[in-house]
Amino acid sequence: MSPSPANGNCAPVVFLDRDGVINRDSDRYIKRWAEFVFLPGSLEALARLTAAGLGLVVITNQSAVGRGMISLAGLQEIHRRMTGAIEAAGGRLLDILFCPHRPDEACDCRKPATGLIAEACRRHGLDPARAVMVGDRATDIRCGRGAGCRATVLVGVDDRARALAELSQWGIVPDRVAPDLAGACDWIIRCLTDPDLP
Repeated sequence: MSPSPANGNCAPVVFLDRDGVINRDSDRYIKRWAEFVFLPGSLEALARLTAAGLGLVVITNQSAVGRGMISLAGLQEIHRRMTGAIEAAGGRLLDILFCPHRPDEACDCRKPATGLIAEACRRHGLDPARAVMVGDRATDIRCGRGAGCRATVLVGVDDRARALAELSQWGIVPDRVAPDLAGACDWIIRCLTDPDLP
């Protein structure tokens, strides 16, 4: 039986968006492994977070499934290969949770909705108060804040201004802004492992 998130014994966890955080994003969607390109430093960053004792859970919107651009089996194959490469580099994923729905389907799992984080916490006995959400879009930060994560980190540089402007409309400021996951690593580790931090 998984421990209750309220019991204080849950391991700290990093919730990670996929596209734009682990791999290069594409406005044409990532539909096959040949289109999947790890961002510079992301594999090393995932290994460092793993070595620090943090659980890693990918939380990703994948509407290409609902749009009929990729099959569920095709997405799972990408994730299988991604997981293998991460493990070969010294990292370890606790889980990968994805929303396959189109934006117009009004589900409760497509970010900024918090359904994927809630499901990860239910499956693994995690506590959002001991979690950091990392993403490159405003929807990621809103998801992390709505789920009660301890902190949120906005990464990336291409759409940073747009993401920050959108977040400001919701009165939200990310707890940390970094150029990429590698640049956020030290801060994330301190945030989740330093008992002196509030």
